[in-house]
Amino acid sequence: MKQKSEKLYTAKQITSALIAFIFLLGLLCLYYGSSFVPALSRSDGEHDGTDPVLGGNIRDFDDLLEDQEHNPEVPKSIPICDIKHSELIPCLDRNLIYQMKLKPNLTLMEHYERHCPPPERRFNCLIPPPIGYKIPIRWPESRDEVWKANIPHTHLAQEKSDQNWMVVNGEKINFPGGGTHFHDGANKYIVSLARMLKFPNDKLHNGGNIRNVLDVGCGVASFGAYLLSHSIIAMSIAPNDVHENQIQFALERGIPSTLGVLGTKRLPYPSRSFELAHCSRCRIDWLQRDGILLLELDRLLRPGGYFAYSSPEAYALDPENRRIWNAMHDLLRRMCWRVAVKKDQTVIWQKPLGNGCYLKRDPGTQPPLCSTGDDPDATWNVHMKACIAPYSAKMHKQRGSGLVPWPKRLTAASPRLEDIGVSPEQFHEDTNIWQFRVNEYWKQMKSVVRKNYFRNVMDMNSNLGGFGAALKDTDVWVMNVAPVNMSARLKIIYDRGLIGTVHDWCEAFSTYPRTFDLLHAWGVFSEIQEHGCSVEDLLIEMDRILRPDGFVIIRDKPLIINYIRKFVTALRWDRWLSEVEPRSDALSLSEERVLIARKKLWSGGVSAM
Repeated sequence: MKQKSEKLYTAKQITSALIAFIFLLGLLCLYYGSSFVPALSRSDGEHDGTDPVLGGNIRDFDDLLEDQEHNPEVPKSIPICDIKHSELIPCLDRNLIYQMKLKPNLTLMEHYERHCPPPERRFNCLIPPPIGYKIPIRWPESRDEVWKANIPHTHLAQEKSDQNWMVVNGEKINFPGGGTHFHDGANKYIVSLARMLKFPNDKLHNGGNIRNVLDVGCGVASFGAYLLSHSIIAMSIAPNDVHENQIQFALERGIPSTLGVLGTKRLPYPSRSFELAHCSRCRIDWLQRDGILLLELDRLLRPGGYFAYSSPEAYALDPENRRIWNAMHDLLRRMCWRVAVKKDQTVIWQKPLGNGCYLKRDPGTQPPLCSTGDDPDATWNVHMKACIAPYSAKMHKQRGSGLVPWPKRLTAASPRLEDIGVSPEQFHEDTNIWQFRVNEYWKQMKSVVRKNYFRNVMDMNSNLGGFGAALKDTDVWVMNVAPVNMSARLKIIYDRGLIGTVHDWCEAFSTYPRTFDLLHAWGVFSEIQEHGCSVEDLLIEMDRILRPDGFVIIRDKPLIINYIRKFVTALRWDRWLSEVEPRSDALSLSEERVLIARKKLWSGGVSAM
């Protein structure tokens, strides 16, 4: 009986031990299972439950944030890309076109348009600078010289040696200010255009009435560089073509510019944004597809806007150039443009101020007017249309844009505010709030930022342009980026005399690595979270376009800031850090925090201290 009791007691002990062991094992699995933090992924396509870029199980952003509050483990490092990718532009990578066996129409320049990699083909690594990279020369000296090591390409200097584009001079590359059509310098050329138009005092800004210029096929953007001293800002665009580093040089110089092409899709700018379009030997076939490229310029020009065209077609007497000139002249006449002036090697056309000419055309005249359902401000992945976008009834009635001259227009309420449902009072309140916010940013950074430190600045969520307007007394230019769902507001930014573009931050931006000194992201991460896109992808993309020694200002919800802060060391953004809780205002996204971080200069996986 006693032996039986002892056996029963032993069996109970074993059972209890097994239960305790299973319970302990369960706790261990729960603990270690939750400690492996998965990467965030896009949710815009089919997937097999794992992130195709970083790996790990796909989970909700909110779940990840909650896990992070209890478990601070994050990747201690992010891989460094191979040095051969030091100039990678993910959505303008021609190697991707070949790898994915895409078949773009080369005649229509589709191979220079955006083709973004799917998630499984993204480079999930930090882009290294080229060997010997140096902190860029500061503005205004940078207008005329850059470090050769930063853009180690000299073929343009050789190819354009007779046109004064650029000259290699030891460790530097110099820019004399010449161009294909203005060998004697852009400044003299700008004055000559003003004289042709008989503007007061030979000033192309025409008393502040010409402020925004679109320069297509801009080369290294010397035309735009010298316009700045005339109180004119140009959006200088060129494709990543055979002169593939021209925009890279322009940005290194600190000149407003971006990669872009007149191909099959509308340029990402709203209608009626520019007072002047310019083409100097830009090698564009303006007559193709029923003049669709000239019609795109027509969409972008304001009432009474000008198109300055310096090219052999404007002056050469050989049969082929005469044929092109006659065809262009006939097409633009049917578009109701008139020749304002023609002299030497340049012709300047002017758009009508209202719709009167369009209404007087004979029935069936080509090109037709666009349908009433066409939105001329819709630009993201929208194909060009071979039609004339007529003015709104309001713009037609006032026979012009209704804008005051620069610089007053920077803070004046645009007549187009009504289009987006914003009152003048709300506009002025927004301007005042951003002036206060920017002042607070400078107070945070004053111990580490010296005069003229920033030149190329990007506002990743520009709203009405208040951030850029608040920088009016500094020597910077701002690329104002309107997220796709807020693209209607970009026209207000152009009406203020600023420039910008539309972009989807779930994709890479169309620029070279290391092109901006300061990135400002207000609510951007909250926005991409709602669209199921990857926070890590955006952080890596911001690092790609941020210059070494550059700053990021991220203003967002506390949970998001807490999550991003955990990646600062892995991104090498920890040369200097500051985090504050800002004062609440009418624009606040409920509770907010501001994180400011500075990127280190590093190479070969070793940070430069």
